[in-house]
Amino acid sequence: MMKKLILFALFLLLGQMVQASQILIPMDENQKDHLKAYGIAYWVLNQGGTVDWLLNYRGGSFATENIKLIADECLIRGVSFEIIADAQYTLILTEIANPEQNMDIAKLEKAPKIAVYTPSEKPRHPDLPWDDAVTLALNYAEIPFDKLYDEEVLEEKLAQYDWLHLHHEDFTGQYGRFYRNYRSRPWYQSQVKYEEEKAQRMGYGKVSQMKLAVVHKIRDYVIGGGFMFAMCSATDTYDIALAAEGTDICDRMFDGDSPDRDAQTKLDYNKTFAFKDFNLSMNPMEYEFSSIDATDVRQKVPENLDAFTLFDFSAKWDPVPTMLTQNHKKVIKGFMGQTTSYKKSLIKSNILIMGESPSTNDAKYIHSEYGQGFFTFYGGHDPEDYRHYVGEPETDLSLHPNSPGYRLILNNVLFPAAKKRKQKT
Repeated sequence: MMKKLILFALFLLLGQMVQASQILIPMDENQKDHLKAYGIAYWVLNQGGTVDWLLNYRGGSFATENIKLIADECLIRGVSFEIIADAQYTLILTEIANPEQNMDIAKLEKAPKIAVYTPSEKPRHPDLPWDDAVTLALNYAEIPFDKLYDEEVLEEKLAQYDWLHLHHEDFTGQYGRFYRNYRSRPWYQSQVKYEEEKAQRMGYGKVSQMKLAVVHKIRDYVIGGGFMFAMCSATDTYDIALAAEGTDICDRMFDGDSPDRDAQTKLDYNKTFAFKDFNLSMNPMEYEFSSIDATDVRQKVPENLDAFTLFDFSAKWDPVPTMLTQNHKKVIKGFMGQTTSYKKSLIKSNILIMGESPSTNDAKYIHSEYGQGFFTFYGGHDPEDYRHYVGEPETDLSLHPNSPGYRLILNNVLFPAAKKRKQKT
């Protein structure tokens, strides 16, 4: 009788081993909804599971344990997946481990806590006539996030988060340089009133001084190990604010007095994250902050030819940039913004360029370590709206579920979930 029981137990065990399998979420051209696939990966992490990010395997595919709840969630969200036996998955892992293959595995272990720098309550701020590509991507992928703004940052609440996004923001206190075209619009006037009252309430004489304090808090957050992802004008105005610390670069329509005539010579590029040797735009009627932005260069390129190329990195030796450039396409259509891209001559030598337009010598997508943390700057406003003008409706991502430009955003969202590994130099 005991012998029969042992044989039966072995039969059950063998049966379980045969049935053991993995869910593979392909991220190549066979994926129906690339953007929601990131949401599935985040959802698994949020449920306490783990995910293998298969770098450079079929476009940066995801794999996780075959659990019915996960498969059901993929079906609900319209995400393509395959159920493969463990033996088949072992063959995939063997292929990835081959030294001759530019592939690797990033183990995703914990869902990062995400914050977006934007007013957290609508009644506290006027409705501004533009959207935010990262917020659109997070909502579409069903990845949860919190909103925080100047008050919360200055109250030291950043430490609660692993990942912070900055978008269409002006950290120099010049209200986005919208004065020339929009100063008579109610939304612009309301924004100025709101920011000035907030700065006064928080003990700052000028909006620019309050924004600089916010910039310093974010800098300290990154130094301490946080991940900052910024797009559009939040990228260059962040560095401009750091370089101009203690110098008035705002004209009187922005802060009530004239700027320092010697502002340019007083810039300290040692304080910036990414940029050096740039010249300020001191004309308040110009829709530009400095010479960093390459919008003027990109405007000379016809829309149908505007594109940028992602670099290839060694997955086994440079896992960080490899994660951040996972995609099913290497050439991605360009898109404009107040800050569209960055002139390469003004980028510091230690900054890693991950995407560029070789024909015009400007960088679109850059990254670096900073202290114990990381930052990524991504030029442009909306990867699926070539010229997104003020007041236009937001992009419907259900029409662009396979967007390679939006995939770069979501690579950055998942990156903090990876087992910590510094990029090799």
